[in-house]
Formats: sequence, structure tokens, C-alpha cells
Amino acid sequence: MIDKLEMFIALANERHFGRAAVAHGVTQPTLSAAIRQLEGELGVQLVARGARFQGLTPEGERVLDWARRIVTDTRQMSEEMRARRKGLGGTLRLGVIPTALPMVADLAGPFLARHPNVQLQVLSRTSVEILAEMDSLQLEAGITYLDNEPLGRVSTVALYTERYRLLLRRDHLLAGAGSVDWAALRGLRLGLLVGSMQNRRIIDQRLARAGVRVQATLESNSLLALVGQVLTGGWATVVTDEAAALFGARADLVALPIEDGAAAEGAEMGLTAHQVGLIAPWRETHTPLLAALLAEAARLARRRDRG
Repeated sequence: MIDKLEMFIALANERHFGRAAVAHGVTQPTLSAAIRQLEGELGVQLVARGARFQGLTPEGERVLDWARRIVTDTRQMSEEMRARRKGLGGTLRLGVIPTALPMVADLAGPFLARHPNVQLQVLSRTSVEILAEMDSLQLEAGITYLDNEPLGRVSTVALYTERYRLLLRRDHLLAGAGSVDWAALRGLRLGLLVGSMQNRRIIDQRLARAGVRVQATLESNSLLALVGQVLTGGWATVVTDEAAALFGARADLVALPIEDGAAAEGAEMGLTAHQVGLIAPWRETHTPLLAALLAEAARLARRRDRG
């Protein structure tokens, strides 16, 4: 039954029989047969069928909720028993917003050193994707914004407060400034993250507050692509302190702090600095693996507070 429920979840996630079979590591006929067997055992039709996948029936949507709960509980039980026998091990999938990727090593390094039998998969995702993939059991945890958009019922550990810098090549006209304000970005050739990224929505808010019409000539879902464009000369992008520590160390780049003069005035509009942290699905008792990651995140937060 559990294996059939996992195949049903894979089908709901992929919305395609072939992709779901690949994701679960079986052939398409095997997956199709398992879904039909599950329907027979439950006595309801779960999938609206046609020439191709057409969605879940109302009964299928309800069974999907149950399947996710049952599979989550089963995985937690198996992991806890395995940890008792062999110690902590297994794979943990962590979704991370692009702006937080530069700091993941601060969490992953100590965590993997403490638990050498664990495999950590770090996957770049938007904040919306992190929540959706945690809900569909494709991710165990995420690093995202904690206070800008609704998260639902999750466990959280705040890691740092996001602040922003203007990244320029060292020969740019503004490179000699000690700092800039948001109004200084008016008229610059800007490369920014795409609009689906929560970081971009935050930056757009700040620019609008400063009276600057957003003119991103280049957009990307990759910070590397934006930094590469800055390196060609004449371009600028906005990065976080964490990214600046990585890219701003280059001799040919400079990262200027962006002073948020309107922060106090705009606090009620959500324009103050935003917290980024680890999130995990809320449960009274987490799996040993996830509990260990949350504990490591708490240790990292304490180190950052002291630093």
C-alpha cells in the first residue's frame, strides 16, 4: 500500500504518467497498474483519465492529502528506527532561495561534519517553489524569507537579516562612492532577478519607495548570470551582504552598501530588512535527520549573533 501511495503522490506531483514513473524509478506500465490497484482497493476513481493525464478526481484530491500524511509518518518511523540501529543517515533535500545560496556552506559544512553518513542535496528554488515542494514531499526543508510573505504552519530558525549592496565593476562611475541610496539606481543599466523571485519583489518595493521606476534591462533566475553581466562593464546589480562577501571579494568588483533612508518611514509597508531562515514542515516530532538540521541551524544562528 505505501509504495502505491508514493507512486500516486509522484503522479500528482508530475501530472504525467511517464515522468512520474521515471521519478519513482519504475516503468510506466508498473505505475499505471499500481494506480489502478489503489483505486480498486479504495473503491473510488482517483485519476481523471483520457488520452493523457487530465488531473485528479475530487476523491483523488482527498486521497492525496491522506497519502502525503501516511507516507510522511511512514518515512519518519523508518528513519527513526534506522537512526536507532545505525545512527543518523540518509538523504535530506534542501531548497534554497538564490540569494541565500552563498551562505549555505556555513550550515552544510558543520552539519555534514557532525553527521558524515548524511547526504545533503541543495537545490535552488524560489520561495513559492520551496513551500509547494515541501508540501508535495519533494523537499524536506528550505531556506527562505520568514517575514515577507505567508509561510503557513512551519517550524522556523532565523539565520540572518538580509541587507543589500550595489555590485559594480571597479571602473564604474559610481564605484568610488562609499555608499549609495536607492535613488542612486535611477538610470543605471541594471540586471536583476526575475519577477517570480521574492527578492526581486522586495527590491522593486524599495525602488518604488525611492521614486525609481524599475528598469531591468537584463533579468535572470541566476545570480551568476547577473554578476557575469556586471563583469562586462557598465552594468550593475543588487546583491545581498552574503552574496557580496562572495563576489565582492574580487579585485575587479566593488559592492556598495545601499542605505535605506526610508526604512523607518516605510516600516509599516514592510520595507525594513527581512529575515531569512530555515523552514521545515511543522510537526510535534521531527524526523531525526530534520531535527539535526534544525539544531545545526540554531547553532549557526547563535554563531552569527555572536559575530
